[in-house]
Amino acid sequence: MAGVLVFLLAGGCAFFLSLLALDVVRRGFEQYQRRYLARSVNDLSGMFLFLDPKQILRLNLCALLLLAAGGYWAGGALFAALAAAGGFFSPSLLVRLYRRRRLLRFNAQLVDGLQQMANALRAGFTLQQAIDQVGREGDAPLRQEFGLLIKEVKLGLPLDEALAAMAKRLGSEELDLIATSTAIARQLGGNLAELFESIAATIRERFRLEGRIAALTSQGKLQGVIVAALPLGVGLFLDAYRPDLIGPMFETAYGYVLVGAVVLLQGTGFVVIRRIVAIDV
Repeated sequence: MAGVLVFLLAGGCAFFLSLLALDVVRRGFEQYQRRYLARSVNDLSGMFLFLDPKQILRLNLCALLLLAAGGYWAGGALFAALAAAGGFFSPSLLVRLYRRRRLLRFNAQLVDGLQQMANALRAGFTLQQAIDQVGREGDAPLRQEFGLLIKEVKLGLPLDEALAAMAKRLGSEELDLIATSTAIARQLGGNLAELFESIAATIRERFRLEGRIAALTSQGKLQGVIVAALPLGVGLFLDAYRPDLIGPMFETAYGYVLVGAVVLLQGTGFVVIRRIVAIDV
């Protein structure tokens, strides 16, 4: 009788602890969902991509489930867990990659836009009219950003503050230089046409140096990728050719610790190599 009572008490405690744990997990997931959706909507709207927040969450969950299923089919539970982690972070990484590509395209368009603005200023246009003309004649994303800038100015925001806000929104160092230089020149009465031509020449030279550095460091980046992918390739080859050598690694705790150590060391080496060859201009 005493044993049954102890068993019932233990079962009741486990049940209530499970309910408490589920409630904590549910609250944590709801809080994460709100923060994730708010950050995603803000990042996407900043790139003029307007999606339903629920659709963003569905895409994230679908990527997680699909990659987890593919990982389980390819290599079992361990690969499923790794693929699920990749699926969890993949939408955010894709957004960052798209944002970076959009910023590079904007900076490339900005060089020609500065030259056009300098020509417009020499023709007698005001700075606002020159920006409006370049925005209407340019391609996206330059057209989108300059169009939003003109709308903010027409709503009453000072031009210098609108330029600074656009530079902060895009995270462009070139645009931040333009905003700061333009504000100083407008206050001191400088020649904006010559200023824009000088900045355009500076940006062109910076692009040339970045291209040369990228060409010189491409071999180091390729070596980092090969070194990071080599253990995975060897492991997949041995798993197909000699599964009796790879199988014991996933049957004991020591094997999982060894695999984890390999992944950690390879990841650390890859990051270190990427930082060595990453030269900021």
